[in-house]
Amino acid sequence: MPALIDAHVHLGYRKGLSFTAENYTRETILDTLDRFAYCGVAAVLEAGTGRGDLPFQVRSDARTGARYLTAGQGFAMPNAGPGVPMRDSAFGVTTEAQAREDVRKLAAKHPDLIKIWVDDRNGTVEKLRPPLYRAIIDEAHAHGVRVMAHVATLEDAKDLLRAGIDGFGHVVRDRDVDDELLSLLKQRPKVFFVETLWGERQAIYQGTPAWIDEPILHDLLSPEEVTRLADSFSNAASPTTSQRESARRLLRNVATLNAAGVVLGLGTDTGGVTGGQYFGLASLIELELMVKAGLTPAQAIVAATRTSAGILGLEELGTVAVGKSADFVVLDANPLESVANTRRISTVYLRGTEIARPALKARWALPLLRRNNPD
Repeated sequence: MPALIDAHVHLGYRKGLSFTAENYTRETILDTLDRFAYCGVAAVLEAGTGRGDLPFQVRSDARTGARYLTAGQGFAMPNAGPGVPMRDSAFGVTTEAQAREDVRKLAAKHPDLIKIWVDDRNGTVEKLRPPLYRAIIDEAHAHGVRVMAHVATLEDAKDLLRAGIDGFGHVVRDRDVDDELLSLLKQRPKVFFVETLWGERQAIYQGTPAWIDEPILHDLLSPEEVTRLADSFSNAASPTTSQRESARRLLRNVATLNAAGVVLGLGTDTGGVTGGQYFGLASLIELELMVKAGLTPAQAIVAATRTSAGILGLEELGTVAVGKSADFVVLDANPLESVANTRRISTVYLRGTEIARPALKARWALPLLRRNNPD
C-alpha cells in the first residue's frame, strides 16, 4: 500500500523519556524521521514548533528517513502557544501590525504551512484574538501560504472558516458538529481536518489495547517507554466520565465530517504534550482510531495516504502509480480485512529505496545493550 503521511507532528523535543528544548538538534530530528520511515511513513509536517533556521535546513538537505515539511514558528498570544517546553517556539503577537510583520519574516523562509493556536487550554491562557488571526490569515494568503489552526471549540472553528482558514490541526471537541459548521465547510470544500485521535487514546480505548504487546513497540521503544505507554492505559490512569464523553463526542464529530465529505487527513500530534514520543507507531494506531470513528479500513488508508498527500501538496506521494515516487509498504496481511494489519510490515520503500529496518532496529537497541553490558 502507499506509504503514510502524518500531517501534524512536533519534532525535536522528545528523546527517549525526556521532553526538553535542549533536545532540539539536527541529530534528534533525523533520528525521529528514521523512526517514521521504519513504520512506513513517507512524510511528516512539523506543525509550528520549529526553532530558528534548523527546520528549514533539515528540510532542504535531509535525504534519508521520512520527508520533512515544516511550518516553522507558529503564532499565538504571548506565552500561550504549545505546551512547555515548546511554548517559546511560537511568535507571541499582540497587534495586527506585529502579526503581519512576523508572517512576512516567516514567509521569506517558505514554510509549508503556517500554524496558529486558537485555544485557551481550559482557561489557562489567552487564545489568539480574532483580529490577530484575521491579519495572519490575510497576510499569509498574500504571500501564497496556507494557514492551519489548532482549535478546540465549535464557535472558534466557525469564525476561523469565515476568516478564511485553510485547515484545522484538530477536530472540535466541546460540542457536536452542527449544520452551520457543515454549511460553512460546504462553501469551502478544500478546508481540511487532521483528527489527532491519538491524543485521546486512553479515553477511546478505555482499557489496555491489544497492540500494546506487538513486536513493533519493542523495535521502536525502550522497555521503560513501553512500560510508560502500557501504564497509561492501566486502571490507575482510567479516564474520568467527562474525558470519556469528550472522546465519544470527538469520534462522533469525525464520523459526521466524514459522512459530509469533508477532507480528512492523518495527524497524530506526536512529539507534543499529548502525543508523546511514539513517533511512527502513533501514525499506525491513528488508522485504527479512525476506524473506531466509523471510517472503513479503506477510507482510513486513503485519508492517511492520498488525502494527506493532497493536503501537503505532495503530488509525488499518496498512491502507488506510474510517475509517482516509489514510496510504499509491503505488508504480511491484507489491511482491508483488518486495519491492524497495517502494522504487520514486511518491508518499506521510500524514494525507491528499501529502508534498512533491521539496521535501524539494531541501532536503537545498541544503547540498551551497552547499559545492560557495560563491560
